[in-house]
Amino acid sequence: MQFQDIEALLVLSFGGPEGPEQVMPFLRNVTRGRGIPDERLATVAEHYQHFGGVSPINGINRALIEQIRARTELPVYFGNRNWEPYAEDAVAAMRDNGIRRAAVFATSAWGGYSGCAQYQEDITRARAAAGAGAPELVKLRSYFDHPLLIGMFADAVADAAATLPAELRAGARLVFTAHSIPLRTKDRCGPDLYQRQVAHTSALVAAAAGYSEYDQVWQSRSGPPQVPWLEPDVADHLDALAGRGTRAVIVCPVGFVSDHIEVVWDLDNELTQHAAAAGIAFARASTPNAQPRFAELVLDLVDELREGREASRVPAPEPVPAFGQSLNGAFCTAACEAPAQRR
Repeated sequence: MQFQDIEALLVLSFGGPEGPEQVMPFLRNVTRGRGIPDERLATVAEHYQHFGGVSPINGINRALIEQIRARTELPVYFGNRNWEPYAEDAVAAMRDNGIRRAAVFATSAWGGYSGCAQYQEDITRARAAAGAGAPELVKLRSYFDHPLLIGMFADAVADAAATLPAELRAGARLVFTAHSIPLRTKDRCGPDLYQRQVAHTSALVAAAAGYSEYDQVWQSRSGPPQVPWLEPDVADHLDALAGRGTRAVIVCPVGFVSDHIEVVWDLDNELTQHAAAAGIAFARASTPNAQPRFAELVLDLVDELREGREASRVPAPEPVPAFGQSLNGAFCTAACEAPAQRR
């Protein structure tokens, strides 16, 4: 598809609380329809309260939006799924401002349900709420193999390695981590699509950073322990590395584009303490956050859309499926459409 008449950009994200009183309402929004009692949510709420009830994600997204605005004349709007500013309000503002067609950048690099299809559902819901005159919304493609994303993570790995004691750097093990998902959902948008994309990105970043060996694991699982999720868990993996004599690790949260709560709590707090107890020196690579290059990546995706040109991708001998843009919340593939509509 080619859309030369893009008039605005919507940055669409997950959302997060920005005060202690917002934490539980936010978590109820995240888990609505799943019947999760407040007692279980209270455990997660403690992670947010550790940071004063403020998730970093909204602030990072606002900073990224300022980087984008400095590089384009397009109006840039901001909307979330689970907390203010809501996507519905952003699309209503577009309608009131006379925007007829806008690109949508989702703050997830991946395919799969949570990383792609659920954002398409957000688009559909927001347009329906805006009613007559709602703009056409074109979701930009997944970007897990974009050269700028790979470059940002490769540089972050190098920066993290430099923080380790000099005598441990050469032997440090590079470990990539991404958010785990329940096994029952792993094929929702195609066989192992999310896992294959994460593995592909990890391989590209490792090569760009100069590492021939690395590990790719998972983190941040939740829910009942009897429900199987993708493994191995990063903490269990660090224990296994310690048992093999590893003295230092570089953990790269390749599955995240910003340092939100699963990074600053699960890695910077819990995993850091776990590594110390295991006797492993620990360095955590940063995510793209609001780097200028991330803003450039966003606008490159917009240019791909406007110009109808070939996607910017790191060349690879065995490319992984990466679906294109979608219009007004339509699903990119039948494999993703059916399970999302059953949900």
